[in-house]
Amino acid sequence: MIFIDSNVVVYANDSRNSEKQQIALGVIGKALRSSTGVISTQVLQEYANVALGKLAQRQDVVLRQLAILERLEVVSQTPALVRRAVELRGLYGISFWDASIVAAAESRECREIVSEDLNAGQFYGGVVVSNPFVG
Repeated sequence: MIFIDSNVVVYANDSRNSEKQQIALGVIGKALRSSTGVISTQVLQEYANVALGKLAQRQDVVLRQLAILERLEVVSQTPALVRRAVELRGLYGISFWDASIVAAAESRECREIVSEDLNAGQFYGGVVVSNPFVG
């Protein structure tokens, strides 16, 4: 299973950088076709917030995109995941929000987190990070 971070979802919806948009669309499309993609409610929330604000997308567009993303496996936040994020934050010195992504990926035994925010090649909680936006 592959966990898709919110920055990938945002890039897929941001036409200002067509190269990153195409890469992000490829990542999400492959995850949908292969049924190997995982996201979390946090990813959905972060996408919706950026899309409605910074990207100025219409509400109906955001709702349609959310419906597509919900075809991936969605990890809902739980008290146990919040506690694990606190532990991961302390262990790796990353932000709480990044640690929450790692905790969600770890909970579904993902082998990889696709993200631009975390250090590519590093393992966090047994999950390796890959950055599709670097050559």
